[in-house]
Amino acid sequence: MEEEQQIIGKGTWIDKLAFELLEREKSIGRDTKLIRVESGLGASGIPHIGSLGDAVRAYGVKLALENFGYKSELIAYSDDLDGLRKIPEGLPDSLKEHIGKPVSFIPDPFGCHDSYGLHMSSLLLDGLDKLGIKYKFQRGVDTYKNGLLKEQIHMILTNSKKIGKKIAEMVGQEKYQEALPYFPLCANCGRLYTAISYEYLPDERKIKYKCVGTTIGSKTLEGCGHEGIADITKDIGKLPWKVEFAARWHAFDIRFEAYGKDIMDSVKVNDWVAEEILKFPAPTHVKYEMFLDKGGKKISKSLGNVVTSQAWLRYGTPKSILLLLYKRITGTREVGFDDIPALMDEYNELENIYFGKIKLENENKTIRSKGLYEYVNLLTPPKSQRPYVNYRLLVQLCKIFREDRIPLVTKKLIEYGTIKESSPEIEELITLAGNYADDFDKPTKVEIQVEDKVKNALSELASLLSSEQEPEDLQNSIYQIAKNRDIQPKDFFKILYQIILAAERGPKLGPFILDIGRKKVALLISEHL
Repeated sequence: MEEEQQIIGKGTWIDKLAFELLEREKSIGRDTKLIRVESGLGASGIPHIGSLGDAVRAYGVKLALENFGYKSELIAYSDDLDGLRKIPEGLPDSLKEHIGKPVSFIPDPFGCHDSYGLHMSSLLLDGLDKLGIKYKFQRGVDTYKNGLLKEQIHMILTNSKKIGKKIAEMVGQEKYQEALPYFPLCANCGRLYTAISYEYLPDERKIKYKCVGTTIGSKTLEGCGHEGIADITKDIGKLPWKVEFAARWHAFDIRFEAYGKDIMDSVKVNDWVAEEILKFPAPTHVKYEMFLDKGGKKISKSLGNVVTSQAWLRYGTPKSILLLLYKRITGTREVGFDDIPALMDEYNELENIYFGKIKLENENKTIRSKGLYEYVNLLTPPKSQRPYVNYRLLVQLCKIFREDRIPLVTKKLIEYGTIKESSPEIEELITLAGNYADDFDKPTKVEIQVEDKVKNALSELASLLSSEQEPEDLQNSIYQIAKNRDIQPKDFFKILYQIILAAERGPKLGPFILDIGRKKVALLISEHL
């Protein structure tokens, strides 16, 4: 039991993972002067929070390794030689003619980058930059053009029969028993997956291929019939995922890479290829679950239900994204913009624990909460707290004040005694909450279990607030409703704060309800009856 309670590093899953990685590296006798971690970045569609999560979590492991005293580096590898398989939702139909072509060879439909692939990569890198993630960017197209994988490609193609047999045995895919695990770019039509490699000439390092077509999803992509020979050291071509990860790990000396459960089979095969063919110990892995949208569907570039970091940062701080990604790694999670208010307030709670304003009874939980706060601040936590106001309170006020919002909301906060004076931090929070209030009018309903006498008190208050006549002293009326029904007023006020703000405390309730609007609050209360 004591061993389970042992705190490693700062007490988070990140520290535990980094510690296990180090123990493994030592046990196999590998040099630990520089420990590289990798994140693969897809460049075929609009990057979402899940895509970002891969790199952010790998960076967390890098930070933990550095905290343990080791030098580490994050390689952000953009798979921008990948072929476009389908047109993501919301992008122009003109991309149809480019299906099957490497995304780095497709013009940018938005006209602001050299290619489609570079446009998508830049969106993801922009997200990482805004979160403060440091990385070494490695493009797939440069990796192949500069021959960085040529030795690995040679070893894989030399052992193609063995690999094809193992892939069929491990995951039931039989295509590599016939075709070689290498996609040359057809010299005639410029497509990637339509050309099938059928013979390798190891002495010349060349591959023979024929462009016969392929099936992508349920659609057939016709080949042009061209037959050609490609030089794996000079001509553009690409390894399939079933073997490419292993080639990258070997070439870049990668010691850690997380993966989503949707590519579990590919990772299993790649581990075998790394160890048995390339004689390179596969990296330490951690499997993470996928992010789903609020309807329970996988967030997907092609479905168009993406939650991008650029959109998220219109409403929440970079710290709210980092908290979402560092809280835990296991378990499927539904994610959407309506998570932002809770994450904003949860970050503030962690900050209060870190600076000793909130005391937890459990010492281990305190250590873990402080550790999580430090990782959310990328292990450089602030020396003092920034001013903060409950996010939902700000959203409510921003719904009231749409014109001259910042000065009027600030004035109300000072009147409530919530803040003493304006500050850039408070103005930034008002701006974010204001964007949220403008774009999402529906408040998040909080589930609260209440006994019958409390329900009756809430019903009485809802009737009072719905009446045409305004109470003379609303604060006192609420107090008296609680007293008359044998409820501690402080408990009743707490329930009302939870209903209105999803918090346990807030500004003086009477004036605040009048500011929001009595009938609006009556409706909120009625939803909990």
